Amino acid sequence: MCRNIKTLANFEPPATDSEIRASALQFVRKLSGTAKPSRANEAAFNFAVDEVAMAAQRLINSLEIHAAPRNRDEEMRKAQERNKKRFA
Repeated sequence: MCRNIKTLANFEPPATDSEIRASALQFVRKLSGTAKPSRANEAAFNFAVDEVAMAAQRLINSLEIHAAPRNRDEEMRKAQERNKKRFA
C-alpha cells in the first residue's frame, strides 16, 4: 500500500495539490488498515486525509533545499530500471 507514496519535495514542476492529497490518502489508508472506511468512520477518515495533506503541504513549502530540483521523467526512468533489476 505505502509503496505508492512518492517523494514530493524538490521537483520541477512542484508537486500538485492532487499529488499531495493522493500521498495523504495512502498514508491514512496504511495507518487505518483499510482502503475504504465504513460509513461510521468515513468522516474521521476524510478528516485525517485533509489534515495529513495540509501538514504535508506545509512541510514541502517550508523545506530549505539547496540541491537542484529533480526531473520527474529522469526519476521515473531510474525507478523503472530499479524495478527491472528487482523483478527480473
